[in-house]
Amino acid sequence: METHRQANPSLDVQIAARLRALRAERDWSLEELARRSDVSRATLSRLENAEVSPTASVLGRLCAAYGMTMSRLMRMVEEDFDAVIRREAQWVWRDQAIAFERRSISPPNAALTGEVIECSLGPGTRISYPQPSKPGLEHHLVMLDGRLRLTVGEATHDVEAGDCLRYMLHGATEFQTPGDVGARYILFMV
Repeated sequence: METHRQANPSLDVQIAARLRALRAERDWSLEELARRSDVSRATLSRLENAEVSPTASVLGRLCAAYGMTMSRLMRMVEEDFDAVIRREAQWVWRDQAIAFERRSISPPNAALTGEVIECSLGPGTRISYPQPSKPGLEHHLVMLDGRLRLTVGEATHDVEAGDCLRYMLHGATEFQTPGDVGARYILFMV
């Protein structure tokens, strides 16, 4: 669990409020959510009280427990959606402990099927998601820079700048960069 503050502390408060609301909507106790997400009760409490910033891994586990994508969770945190989203208005979330940055280029919306995010991972970074947030979700990963090893279920793919990896989520995933170079990619989700 990451204990430093993100660049936008008010975003932590908004995420905390949304996480509390999601749990309340399902009438789950902290113990029930801990069981479903494999995140400790203490960590969940600290997240819901905005005492700590969530990591990518923890958000991934929570989204899987709630059956939604991370982008959908983040969209629920945002208050508005405009047809044109200027770069300066695109929401950026960082997990500085693992040098992970996620920019919502085209956030999800109830009227739209797809969404687009840009991600960057520092050298020697590894992010594991034990289960998909939404099984069967279609992904198109376009590598812009660097190298990435992506394991989707039992298949491992090494991708480089210019490559496109297409897959559907049905099991665990792992994103890993080599020790000497990071990765920057765009992910289209439908």
